[in-house]
Amino acid sequence: MVEKRLIKKSGEELSLLGFGLMRLPLKPGTKDIDKALALEMVDYAKNKGINYFDTAYVYHEGNSELFAGEALSRYDRNSYNLASKMPLMVVRSEADVERIFEEQLKKCRVEYFDYYLLHSMNVHHLKIAEDNKVYEQLKEKQRQGKIRRLGFSFHDAPEVLTQIVAKWDWDFAQIQLNYLDWEQQDAKGQYKILNDKGIPVTVMEPVRGGSLASLGDEADSIFKAADPKASVSSWAIRFAATLPGVQVVLSGMSNLDQMKDNISTMENFKPINEADQKVIDKAVLAFRTTGAVPCTGCRYCMECPQGVDIPRNLALYNAYLFNKERNRPNYQFGFMMEYNGMGKAKQAQNCVECKQCEEKCPQHIEISKQMGLIQEVNKTVTASLPPRH
Repeated sequence: MVEKRLIKKSGEELSLLGFGLMRLPLKPGTKDIDKALALEMVDYAKNKGINYFDTAYVYHEGNSELFAGEALSRYDRNSYNLASKMPLMVVRSEADVERIFEEQLKKCRVEYFDYYLLHSMNVHHLKIAEDNKVYEQLKEKQRQGKIRRLGFSFHDAPEVLTQIVAKWDWDFAQIQLNYLDWEQQDAKGQYKILNDKGIPVTVMEPVRGGSLASLGDEADSIFKAADPKASVSSWAIRFAATLPGVQVVLSGMSNLDQMKDNISTMENFKPINEADQKVIDKAVLAFRTTGAVPCTGCRYCMECPQGVDIPRNLALYNAYLFNKERNRPNYQFGFMMEYNGMGKAKQAQNCVECKQCEEKCPQHIEISKQMGLIQEVNKTVTASLPPRH
């Protein structure tokens, strides 16, 4: 059975591994959920002790909640925790909140949500939440017993997270956290803000949408040399699950093999120790230096007089090229989210080509040139994706 975590704040026990219903298996050549396989995965997860299932209004073009309702209604309601989210990206009025919430209950075939989140909170969605009294309406739902725990998922800079945490009371929060984003997206800073406030953390993207299942031959060989039996992705799952205050590590599993591997990791869970962390650091360094830009993240180039976070921009650029080369799903959207989440003050667009950083770089990287390329990538990606609401 998978590892369980006792949540001190609520006194309940959650499976450390949660099943994210965002990347369910699809029928070949379609966008339709392969229901037979997905149901088999839910059953396997339940039998192995997973009791946390995460869906959302927008997942699978609105069909994830319908699937969750069909799959989980076959089980005793007290045997699982269901999480869903208020889609701030489609909220236009206060009335939308009531309508959408009731629609979600009906789709999921439940009378209450165990965990409910304001979806994808950022500086833009914070204003939508304020203007439409989203938190206040959901808090009333909690008083009515239709929500047990109220939280939010987050995609923005730490300073915005600080605003959100200070503005309202929260039962939990969900952030993107993995060993690559620990520094690259300052997941470390986000985690600290929540942990210092005693807010339990649910982790999303521990394997970074699958990209940490393989970091290239050199980095993968480092993990394999340290533990030949463990998958590369298991290191990412263990990293997230080791952190104090983490209540659930969500994985959007797309097939039974992924599920079996993740469950195996959580059945015999071994926290990351000091020696393991050195292996991770070595693999991350290999990943970074074998990219298009051989940046090691040493930060000798900092501080930039214009405020540009040079190492972070270069890391995002390398990740973009790595994922593009492998045609990984949503690589453009991922870049846009991370680039915007950095905050305008730290973006490559502020580079004035003073080249002070280049004089300090031990790798002799033409940093000003790379900043220009990153700006071009951002323009291309922004133009190719639909506008954000």
